[in-house]
Amino acid sequence: MKRREFVRTAGGTTAAVAASAGATGTAAAQEVQPDWPSATNGNVGSYLDARGQDSVTVSVGAGDSGLAFDPTQLWVDPGTTITWEWTGSGGAHNVQAVEGGGPASLDSGDPVDQEGYTYEYEVTEEDAGITHYHCVPHTAVGMHAGLAVGGDVPTVETGGANTGWPEDIADVGMPIHAHWVGLSAGFGIVLTMVFTFYMLKYGESAHTGHGGSR
Repeated sequence: MKRREFVRTAGGTTAAVAASAGATGTAAAQEVQPDWPSATNGNVGSYLDARGQDSVTVSVGAGDSGLAFDPTQLWVDPGTTITWEWTGSGGAHNVQAVEGGGPASLDSGDPVDQEGYTYEYEVTEEDAGITHYHCVPHTAVGMHAGLAVGGDVPTVETGGANTGWPEDIADVGMPIHAHWVGLSAGFGIVLTMVFTFYMLKYGESAHTGHGGSR
């Protein structure tokens, strides 16, 4: 193979590897979530898309200090029954919609600290939208959460679904799938460059790289 032909081939291969990595990374970043008010992140910040489920349970008094709801942000269909279940940690809690925080009329009553205590609420079409709720005694320390009901809610694209890799690796600051694809693409580019150098130096003739032909 002539040098110029090989360089063109190698260059095309390198570009293809980079383009493939970029396309894969873009495809990984395609998860849609409700556009939550920032205050609903709470102290745990967990999210569950429970659409299609008839019932779901939310822990009250979750987290290391017992001052969180888990899942913190929940998306359900009308007709779903939500059960808030107390863990007994973090003191006395309740579930109450923030004033002006949305359509769902959540109110479990006075705060309690009894482990296993439950509060049930069946969402209806009237609850459609996003509701911000909290624990009244611990609102100042961030015990907040969000409830989204139905498909007609504002949404945003987030960093992509978990692909089975350990979640903590994503803490490097980029979507985990794109992270590994980027490393693979970089390795492929370096390997192509090394192979190109070798072929240019030794691949054309026995005298290539040693002062030309004689």
